[in-house]
Amino acid sequence: MQSDRINKIQHHLYSAGFANVQELAEATGASIVTIRRDLQRLEENGIVTRTHGGARLAEAAGPEMAFQSRVQENLEAKRAIGEMAYSLLRPHTTVFLDAGTTVLQLARRLRVEPLPLTIFTNGLAVAQDLVNVEGLSVNLLGGQLRNENLSMVGPYAERLLSEFWFDQLYLGTSAVRGDAQMYTLNPAEASLNRAMITRTSQSILLADASKFEGSAPYAVAPISDIQTVISDDGLSEVWKSRLGELKIDTTLVPLGRNS
Repeated sequence: MQSDRINKIQHHLYSAGFANVQELAEATGASIVTIRRDLQRLEENGIVTRTHGGARLAEAAGPEMAFQSRVQENLEAKRAIGEMAYSLLRPHTTVFLDAGTTVLQLARRLRVEPLPLTIFTNGLAVAQDLVNVEGLSVNLLGGQLRNENLSMVGPYAERLLSEFWFDQLYLGTSAVRGDAQMYTLNPAEASLNRAMITRTSQSILLADASKFEGSAPYAVAPISDIQTVISDDGLSEVWKSRLGELKIDTTLVPLGRNS
């Protein structure tokens, strides 16, 4: 319960920027005394900065909290997609896992039931989750650290990428827009993702249904460059039809939605 409450406090502060003790008590269902004690502990750990009557996230905690907040979005779908993606892994192959939060769920599934694989990634969280996993050779791409996504990007990362070839690429996306292109939130990330697609035998997009209704500014590549899409059964009939027309192998995992 304490861990859940702490997470709620952190997520609320990330969303609001600042909150007073009363607001945090209402958001978590805890007493004001309990919230004050939690804030003291979070301040001691460098997570928040307390101010008169409330608190805000400490500056250094912002990027990590932003990433952790996105990890929690549509978590059921991401886990189900990660489970399905795991079934496509082939032992003794070379795989690139990008830095997306859905791909992170595949990494976490792989940690539970390891396979003998050579893994490359530009995601710090992905690499961290695969530390000391038996049978895995994990390689982290160098480059410039993008704080918001805990990923390595930039020209140096792209030069390194050009030296490798991968049997499979597992790629996330911020959005697939109506022009049937994948988009992301950062130009350097878009450029690196585009390069990833050129260095693999099989590109596999992991994207929950909400990504097919979203928006982001920087084009990565046409979705027709992808061989396989794994999404969830919330995908619209329009997109089911379009993916079929593009002859993209598509798997939709069922979710336990309330009727």
